[in-house]
Amino acid sequence: MTVTITTLVENTAGIPYVLAEWGQSMLIEADGRKVLFDTGPSAVIIENAKKLNVDLSNIDEIVLSHGHYDHTGGLKDVLTLIKKAGTKPNGVEIIAHPDVFQQKCFYVKGMQPGRIHIPFTRAELESLGARFNLTSKPVKISENIMTTGEVEISNSYEKIDAALHVQEGEEFIPDCVADDLSVIIKTDKGLIVLLGCAHRGMINNITHAQKITGVDRIYAVIGGTHLVSAGPKQMSETIKALTQLNIQKLGASHCTGPKSAAVLANEFGDTFFFNNTGIRTIL
Repeated sequence: MTVTITTLVENTAGIPYVLAEWGQSMLIEADGRKVLFDTGPSAVIIENAKKLNVDLSNIDEIVLSHGHYDHTGGLKDVLTLIKKAGTKPNGVEIIAHPDVFQQKCFYVKGMQPGRIHIPFTRAELESLGARFNLTSKPVKISENIMTTGEVEISNSYEKIDAALHVQEGEEFIPDCVADDLSVIIKTDKGLIVLLGCAHRGMINNITHAQKITGVDRIYAVIGGTHLVSAGPKQMSETIKALTQLNIQKLGASHCTGPKSAAVLANEFGDTFFFNNTGIRTIL
């Protein structure tokens, strides 16, 4: 089985003419399915898709990694495009966690909260053809493609950003980001794990993928690793875990951060690549 991953949105541009924007979106083509994993923060996904000769009007499913604007802000534009094309008269299934519509914010006591939730209501998106499948359980999309569902936290060195909160009335509650999920693709070479932001930990996401599939071998990990603020201990433990897994392809994006990406590039050599906007990876 051939797996093609096209990165439609990422913080930096990897080829000429495409636009870079803080966020992430990847198109998965495998098992006869076209699955859109996140949509970036705006209509930039539409422009980049045109430049990359990607047809978003015939995607089969959309998976949302979590409910932050930089992964969901382009959703309305994608749904509008599909509705105008008339290619999905019954709408498009959108797979996400039940917490995806929480009022998420970036909040530090004494400072104004930064709103980072999905910038649309559920009703607004449903009027454009969205059919939400909200579950904390893994979802099997095809024979070899599935979501992780809610990721189990199984190590002590990957911590959720303390500034992430959910607002309930006037109260700000620390966000455990239970809606953080990844996509898993089973191949003969091992699992491909596609990360949204890995707020619950890159290694936790990988370990959870192994647990729910019963497959230990990890072939590739691509996406946002949330190592942007990782300290020496977390970086050391992450590198140790990735080395033990003997990963063959490691494509860092988005919330990895340039410093941590450079460390990974130095450590893993040709195994590593920068998964920027416009990069098409065939596995």
